[in-house]
Amino acid sequence: MSTSVSGNSLGWLQRLKIPHVFPLLVGVIFLCSILTWVVPSGTYEREARQVGPVERNVVLPGTYETLPKEISVSGLARGLIPEEEGDEGAHPVSFLGFLSAVPRGLEQSADIVFFIFIIGGVFAILDRVGLIPALLEELHQRFGNSAPTLTVVLMVVIAIGGSTLGMGEEFIPMVPLFLMLSKRMGYDRIYGLAMVMLAADVGFAAATTNPFTVNIAQSIAELPLNSAKAFRITFLVCCLLVTILYILRYGAKIKKDPSSSIMGDDDFEIGTDSFEQVRLERRHVVLMTTCLAIFAFILYSVQELGWWLNEMAGGFLLMGIAAILICRLPVSDATRAFVKGMEGMVVAALVVGFARGIQVVLEDAQVLDTFIYAAAQLLRDFPDVIAAEGMLLFQSSLNFFIPSGSGQAAVTMPLMAPLADVLGLTRQAAVFAFTCGDGFSNTIIPTSGVLMAMLSLAGIPYEKWLRFILPLFCMLMGLAAIFLAIAVWIEL
Repeated sequence: MSTSVSGNSLGWLQRLKIPHVFPLLVGVIFLCSILTWVVPSGTYEREARQVGPVERNVVLPGTYETLPKEISVSGLARGLIPEEEGDEGAHPVSFLGFLSAVPRGLEQSADIVFFIFIIGGVFAILDRVGLIPALLEELHQRFGNSAPTLTVVLMVVIAIGGSTLGMGEEFIPMVPLFLMLSKRMGYDRIYGLAMVMLAADVGFAAATTNPFTVNIAQSIAELPLNSAKAFRITFLVCCLLVTILYILRYGAKIKKDPSSSIMGDDDFEIGTDSFEQVRLERRHVVLMTTCLAIFAFILYSVQELGWWLNEMAGGFLLMGIAAILICRLPVSDATRAFVKGMEGMVVAALVVGFARGIQVVLEDAQVLDTFIYAAAQLLRDFPDVIAAEGMLLFQSSLNFFIPSGSGQAAVTMPLMAPLADVLGLTRQAAVFAFTCGDGFSNTIIPTSGVLMAMLSLAGIPYEKWLRFILPLFCMLMGLAAIFLAIAVWIEL
């Protein structure tokens, strides 16, 4: 399969103009609101179930029922006029429901939004004391003569973090740093973003012990935690190899002819190159060791103590405090740096809440379960391998509406696991279809808060990113389909 990122097959993308992320997401919310007037409402019963250290509301198979839904012109004004008594049940999204979707999405995503703000501020403190610039300079000194080697090392480390620990949002503040490295190595913005984001996304999709996807899915499917690990590790290696070769080839094209860059009309100004003069000192080593120890404890606590974003944000805040104490940074300077770092995260953080607004309107009208029920009914009529591939496509499509791995697992796995039994598939294959479908689509869907936040920080238009990523996305999905077929044949 060709890895070309241009040509007639993608010519339409060169003419495609995508608006800024905020109007784009508002437009998607509006379209979904219209859908709620067409798609029947329905619901599954749910029950609270302990999944590891976290309690999840999971769907009960066989409990779907259609809900009566009143369709009327007056429904557009719902919330603006007094409601009649007994006016209960399902309703399509009203005009007020559409307008309030973004504020409610921000409210429901508050933990992620403020997590992004805090780690942005902490990274700014680490940058202010010189740790990040010094580390970048040290890396460039050691691998400056071999940009591909540095790319491989960084991507392998990040992919392992995504695969084992489900790291994703944590890398958002690191985007500007990878842009700096990319510029130093003679590449473009897309190369810099791809190093960090694609490595994280591929690791997240090819999950080995990811606590937010594979562990939750296996728990709901009543499988041993971290089972089929050898199969998953093999898949991770293959996916990472394809991704790294794709990125290195793109980088080689830019080195040979800078005009071949998808961002060829970009002057690639990133604001500062001040890190060039910063050298790694003893205080930096002490601070780095301290931060690594704190980070290791955060990761342990996520796995063993049930920590989530609020607790993780507190851990990152401790890193900032450690930087102030170890490097004797005046509190006034630290405060200015922290505020500046949070300011740089405004768009990235708010995008997450805007994207959540899509799920808000679908849940308001109670149509999300209808999509899930229809997919489950359709897959029953296909042979086992085709049905398994159908699960993969369904999970990829559903990620547009539920761009949350843990949320999608809680909604779909209680249905897909028994469906796999009916179809003669193993539940392990159903879990694999979920992790791949949920993970790889994160690289292209505009409703992914992390994707749109990173694109915003990197200054890369969505249509430019699509030109770069679509060929690789097709390769990774093809690889996932092959491994899924193997999982069915060997009865994984």
